Amino acid sequence: MQVYRGMDIGTAKPDAATRARIPHHMVDVVEPEVEFSVREFQTRARAVLDDSGARFVIAGGSGLHFRAVVDPMEFAPTDPEVRDRIDRMDTDVARDRLVAVDSEAGSHVDLANPRRVARALEIHELTGETPTRRSRNPQSSAVAGYEALIEHHSIGIDAGEVAHVRAEQRWNAMIERGLVDEVASLVGRMSRTAAQAVGYKELLPVVAGETTLEEASEDALAATRGLIKRQRTYFRRDPRIAWMPWHDDAETRIADVVREIEEVAGWTS
Repeated sequence: MQVYRGMDIGTAKPDAATRARIPHHMVDVVEPEVEFSVREFQTRARAVLDDSGARFVIAGGSGLHFRAVVDPMEFAPTDPEVRDRIDRMDTDVARDRLVAVDSEAGSHVDLANPRRVARALEIHELTGETPTRRSRNPQSSAVAGYEALIEHHSIGIDAGEVAHVRAEQRWNAMIERGLVDEVASLVGRMSRTAAQAVGYKELLPVVAGETTLEEASEDALAATRGLIKRQRTYFRRDPRIAWMPWHDDAETRIADVVREIEEVAGWTS
C-alpha cells in the first residue's frame, strides 16, 4: 500500500530523512484513485531492478508481492462476466462458497476482504485451482538474470507474540500522528484496492460518523493480528528463507548476516 501517494502514516512509510539517506523504490508511485494490481507492481518493480544495475534489499511483509518480483510468477486469468457475477453475490454467501471448495482458504486469503474472496472464487471457477493448491506451487526458482541471491540469503524476522504488542504500539502512535485526519483527506479518492488497506478501511466509518474511534481501533488491531498470521504462514512455506527470532540484539545479528552476504557475493561494503 506504500505505492499510494498520501497514504503515509497508515502505511508506515519511511520518513524523508531515511529516504534521503537510502533510495527507496515502489513508494509514492500512483494516486490513491488507481487500482494498482500485483501484476502492475511486478512490472514496475522488475523495471527498477533491470534498469539500475544497483544492489537492492527487497523488504516488506507481502509474500505475494515479493514472489511476484523474484519468482517466475504468472497470474491467473480473469473474466469480467464471471467476476461481475461473483461480485453481485452476498458477501457471506461468497465466503461460504470459497470455504466449501477449500476448507483451508482462510490460511491464504483474507476472508474478511470481499475482493480477495471474489478473486479466489473467480480463479477457482476459471481454472479449478484453490488458494491452498496455488500456495503450494514451487517457490524455489528466481527469475533468470536477477541473481538475487534469494536461494541462500533471505532473512525472515519473526517477532512471535511480541509482534502483537508492537502492532498495538504502532497503531497508537499512528493515531497520535494524525491518521484519522489523513484518512479524512482521502475520502472520495480511494480506489477499491486502497480502501481495503488495514487501518484505512476501519477508520473510514469513523470519518463518516458511523462508528467510534475506539471500535475502529479494536477492528484494526484484530485485522492486523490476522494479517500477521497470514503473512507468517505464507512466508514459512518458502524454504529459501532463513528465520531469525527477534531479540534485543537483532539489529547486530542482522548486520552480521549482511556482512556474510557481502562476502559470499563479492560485494564491497
